[in-house]
Amino acid sequence: MLSFRVISGNGYLDMVVLVRELSLFKRQRMNSISARRKVETVNKHDLLYLFYRYYQKMNDQFDCALDLMRRLPPQNVEENLNKLFDLVHPDLAAELLSTIDQPLKVKRCSKTGRDYLICDYNRDGDSYRSPWSNEYEPELLDGALPSPALRKLEIAANEAFDTYREMYYEGGVSSVYAFDIGDKFAIVVLIKKVGDGSRRMKGAWDSIHVFEVQERGRSAQYKLTSTIMLYMITNNQDLGNLNLSGSMTRQVEQDYPVDDPSVHIANIGRMVEDMELKMRNSLQEVYFGKTKDIVNDLRSLGSLAESKKQAQIQRELMGRLMERNK
Repeated sequence: MLSFRVISGNGYLDMVVLVRELSLFKRQRMNSISARRKVETVNKHDLLYLFYRYYQKMNDQFDCALDLMRRLPPQNVEENLNKLFDLVHPDLAAELLSTIDQPLKVKRCSKTGRDYLICDYNRDGDSYRSPWSNEYEPELLDGALPSPALRKLEIAANEAFDTYREMYYEGGVSSVYAFDIGDKFAIVVLIKKVGDGSRRMKGAWDSIHVFEVQERGRSAQYKLTSTIMLYMITNNQDLGNLNLSGSMTRQVEQDYPVDDPSVHIANIGRMVEDMELKMRNSLQEVYFGKTKDIVNDLRSLGSLAESKKQAQIQRELMGRLMERNK
């Protein structure tokens, strides 16, 4: 077994090349190496070919993993990810974690006593930054913090979306995080609402809105990526066991005038409100509406005898109408 340490744009990658594969490749390509001969040297062309096969395999695994996770219930993302890590190449673990959205978790700020949401956007190592105290828990002395100007914007945005959440969701938890990314900055708006479990029904709604903001003089460009994850599970005598779950991601770009930093909050709030309205309507009319149609085709509230009687009456009416039109 030959082991190479390859330097790439993504850092160091461990690539293990089986001698058997390389021997087979050389035999097919050059027709001069026996299938039993061990390969001791690797020339430039062989190495490039191995790079190609390695990255092709990695990309195939990554695409298949994303495609699989899109079809699994969002409330089981963490469990399914752990199982998926046993199947894919270890180098893909970090990229999958950063790409696949997971349901938000609630944590309480020990300094202010207020709840906040944790995710990759406020994590540094094993610590999470509270938007209320701007401190990491557990304590992290050298953790990444927003600039003073962004922190001021972050505080105002948290208060604004706290009101937004109470008005639209009538409960739940919201958090807003801001951080610099080169000559731009990002703002992440998180909202979570968990059902109270009444009527033998439980569920949750998670909204993740990620803004990339590029200021251009007296205007700014906002690139928004929004993800909604939800599930609803019922278990009662009337409906039986029902599990509706899924996730949706949408993107949009907008340019707005900005004559004061505080205007960012109004612009972001407007885009979040519009995006959530569109996504709610899409879920209700397309996804839930289609599910309702399927269920209605499979099950009926009345008995089979009543359905047959109604169908017979409809046929008789249609027959009489056709006779009258002759």
